[in-house]
Amino acid sequence: MTNEEFVEKAKQLVADYTNTHMDKTDLTNNPLSDPRIFPKDVYVVWMAKTLQNSKALLSTTVSDGMYYEATLDGDKGRVYFDAYKKFQNISYSAERVD
Repeated sequence: MTNEEFVEKAKQLVADYTNTHMDKTDLTNNPLSDPRIFPKDVYVVWMAKTLQNSKALLSTTVSDGMYYEATLDGDKGRVYFDAYKKFQNISYSAERVD
């Protein structure tokens, strides 16, 4: 699987998961619009490729606090998918403490 194929697969997995598992009220404010999201609504936050393996962190345009991880095991030809919910974002000083 090429890197581009992996990214497209990961985006499709995120879109499918979101459409199946998320509260439909999270997906739209307009009841007349299509509540589904599509791969174009998914973006890659971070990605790395090492040898035959790849990992991507992804999110969507839906403001539901979810983020997703897709991992390609190139040896086994398998993609693993994880979904996470962000509960809190806390800022700390980066100053050194001695």
